[in-house]
Order: sequence, then structure tokens, then C-alpha cells
Amino acid sequence: MLLRSTFGSAVADENKVGFALNNIRNHIKGVGGPDNVEIILVVHGPGLKAFHDMQATEKVKQRVSSLQKEGVQFNACGNTMRAQAVETDELIPGFVRVDQGGVVRIAELQQQGYLHIRP
Repeated sequence: MLLRSTFGSAVADENKVGFALNNIRNHIKGVGGPDNVEIILVVHGPGLKAFHDMQATEKVKQRVSSLQKEGVQFNACGNTMRAQAVETDELIPGFVRVDQGGVVRIAELQQQGYLHIRP
């Protein structure tokens, strides 16, 4: 059985980014590896600043890269991007802009069967 999970609102807080990324890593390990789970991280609000390429710590960049290699998808709220005056190419590589907004994206994913996990 393939688990579908979305980690979303937790990263509206910039100080919870590391915790959320660790939870994703632990989730992948806990289900027996990346072949057993689909995870999409939806980032919105102030938490997006932690993923600006110029502001992100090396540790966050490494974690994101590692999780991407395991199939984790990274979505950035278009509303937050407009508010922060940031473009997709200014984020850590691999982010996809969701113009409908982060909260709407989370709701869409829940309708598709994803579980919303908020660390």
C-alpha cells in the first residue's frame, strides 16, 4: 500500500522548518523507504524565507536535496511568493510555485487522498 502524505502548514513558521524536514525523513524511514510513500511539502507564510536560496542554510539546502532524491516534492505558495517578492528561481532549486495558494493546495491534496501531517 502506497501512503500519500502532505506536510504543509507546519512550515508556515520559519523556526519549524528543520523539524518538518526531519519529520519527513523519519516518515520515509518509518514506512520502509521512498518507494512506499509520496510526500509533498507545501510551504507558505513566513516559513518560505527559510527556502530562499540566498538565505537558506547549507543544512536546509542539503536536506531538501536529499529529500528530493527520495521523491519528495516541494510546493511554494504563490500568494506568499508575491508577498515576499520572490520568484521560483530565487528559491532552493526544485520548488514548484502553486498559484492557487498553499492552503488551497493542501486542501486539493487532501481531496486526492493525501493525509495532512502538521508537525
